[in-house]
Amino acid sequence: MTQYWDKMWDERFELPGYYYGTEPNDFLRENSKVFKPKGKILCLAEGEGRNAVFLAGQGFDVTAVDGSQAGMVKMRELAQERKVRVAEVVSDLADFDFGTDRWDGIVAIWCHLPKELLTRVLRNASKSLTLGGSILIEAYTPKQLEYKTGGPHSVDLLNQLHEFQRDLKGLKQIHGIELERDIYEGKGHTGRSAVVQFIARREQ
Repeated sequence: MTQYWDKMWDERFELPGYYYGTEPNDFLRENSKVFKPKGKILCLAEGEGRNAVFLAGQGFDVTAVDGSQAGMVKMRELAQERKVRVAEVVSDLADFDFGTDRWDGIVAIWCHLPKELLTRVLRNASKSLTLGGSILIEAYTPKQLEYKTGGPHSVDLLNQLHEFQRDLKGLKQIHGIELERDIYEGKGHTGRSAVVQFIARREQ
């Protein structure tokens, strides 16, 4: 299988400090109660671990997957500092085995992938949720190219609400919106941004 992983991420995460900061994404922090208490949560494309570490601090059993070994090293350091534990998997999402009926929650914050791969990842993610499990997503929309305050520079890597609704159609939508908001996450995301937010739950 052709891998998508780009070594650029290792180069970025090997730099001193945390490129996207150490605090969780706002949308995730405000909606973490959508997940079953103490449930098993999978964080996709987790980078340096800020979201996974936050969820572990909320009492969840968290696994983080990312293609960057350097990112996982940073996550381990942050977890130790915050006195929590996060399981780590270094893997290209093109090759990651989600399993079936495995996760009570899945988090995809800024998980930008080529369209075909993203569809496959989301459909596998949907199948891997337990009954009552939820997926939470925030991503940049094509309008973000006008702001240039973070995110991919290619429209093929940017997302719209209807794409998540299509790829996760077997789940019940709890929240779905495209909006503009201010985002400040380290030096990687800095200012007014165009995003899509989506939460859905497996109910059958």
